[in-house]
Amino acid sequence: MYEKFFKRMIDIVLSACALIALSWLYLIIAIAIMIDDPGPVVFTQKRVGINKTYFKLHKFRSMKMSTPHDTPTHMLQNPDQYITRVGRFLRSSSLDELPQIWDIFMSKISIIGPRPALWNQDDLVEERDKYGANDIKPGLTGWAQINGRDELEIPVKAKLDGDYVKVLKSGGFRAFAMDIKCFFGTIVSVLKHDGVVEGGTGELQRHDQG
Repeated sequence: MYEKFFKRMIDIVLSACALIALSWLYLIIAIAIMIDDPGPVVFTQKRVGINKTYFKLHKFRSMKMSTPHDTPTHMLQNPDQYITRVGRFLRSSSLDELPQIWDIFMSKISIIGPRPALWNQDDLVEERDKYGANDIKPGLTGWAQINGRDELEIPVKAKLDGDYVKVLKSGGFRAFAMDIKCFFGTIVSVLKHDGVVEGGTGELQRHDQG
C-alpha cells in the first residue's frame, strides 16, 4: 500500500508545491546559465528507469556545449575542463538536479529511490540486478546518496540500493521512516557538500588507498 499508493501521493503533492515555490529560482538559474555559456538551459540524459526501461532525465546544464553527451562525468578525461563557472556552483550545491522535480511530478522517478543509472552504465545496472534495485522506481535521492554519493564504488552503491529495496518492500511505517531519513539526510548532505567528487565514482576507496 505504501509503495503503490502513499509514496506516489507524497511525490505528487511535494513536487507540485516545489515547482510553484521554486519558480523564481528556476528563472534566475536559467538566466545565469545562458549568460555564462549560451545554449539550452536544460539538458536530458537517457536513463534506466523501473524494470530497466529507459526514460529522459532532466537537469540544468552545468557543462559546456562542447561536452560529449551521455558520458558519465567519471569517464571524461579531465572533467573540470568541461564544467562552466555557473555549472560548478550548481553541481556543488546540487541545484542542477532541480528540473527533476518535474520528472517526479510526471512519475518518471520518485523523490526517494536508487539514482537512475545512465543507459550505458552496464556495470551499475548489473550490480543492482543482484539486489532487485532495478525493479523499483528510481529517485531524486536515496540511501546511497546519504552514505557516500559519488565517493562510493559501484558494488557498494548497488548494495546500499538493495538495502533500501528491502525496507521499501517491507512496507508500512518502516518504509515511510526510511524515506523520511533519506529526505532529511539528503538536505544535510547537500548543505555539507558531502560525497561530491568531480569525476568521482569510487573516489572514497581511492583516497583511502592513497
